[in-house]
Amino acid sequence: MHPDSPISATLVCWGNAWLTGQVGLDEAADRVERQAGPQLVAGDDGDLPLRRFLADLRVEGMKSLRLALPVAGDPLGLTGPPPFNSAAIEAGQAATAVLAGRCLGLVPVRDRRGSSYAGVRWSVLEASTNAPDIPSLAEAEHALTMAMRAATDALLGVEGPAQGHRRVSTVDDGLAPGYPARAHRVAALAARLTAVLQVADDRGLTSGQIVTRSEALRDLDRAVRRARVAAHHAITELV
Repeated sequence: MHPDSPISATLVCWGNAWLTGQVGLDEAADRVERQAGPQLVAGDDGDLPLRRFLADLRVEGMKSLRLALPVAGDPLGLTGPPPFNSAAIEAGQAATAVLAGRCLGLVPVRDRRGSSYAGVRWSVLEASTNAPDIPSLAEAEHALTMAMRAATDALLGVEGPAQGHRRVSTVDDGLAPGYPARAHRVAALAARLTAVLQVADDRGLTSGQIVTRSEALRDLDRAVRRARVAAHHAITELV
């Protein structure tokens, strides 16, 4: 899975909406499947449909789902152990199911079979019960605003050849019912900035300009990922 794909984010926000009684399990699972096709979870005795897997976890006492959007050198949302961290970093995303006394890490992989079947298969790994170090929604929104201003100032000083307009496809980070208005606002802004980061282009720039541009975009990417994670965790702060 590519980190720009919001499937882990979709699972987390709609899963949390279900766990807090805002939507039913079928609606939550349907939204995840609508995003990326059929959803299966790898098990010791074969694959399970995602909705059955979630229902079983609810019986076991699942409390919430957490989002991780890590990159190498910045394991955002992860607390170990190494096998889960490595798989999540390779995928660029993961979800963590928080149960009573233990956590399970869920890592998505594209599942293609033949010429017509395309979905997602989730690997399940043990995850640490430690709480991840993530910012509050207010802190993330402030950091995102500052990073956006800094990136704008830096990029205004980088002039390159005109390259025309490239089509920007916005990552849909629409949150589920039950999330506070501030979380919806932060997630929507982060989604728009994710789309901008996708089309950043260094063609025609000098080496010095490329360095300036890369530093500005790296800082913005870090702030965007933190804002997305904070927004997706905001519903759990209300219960």
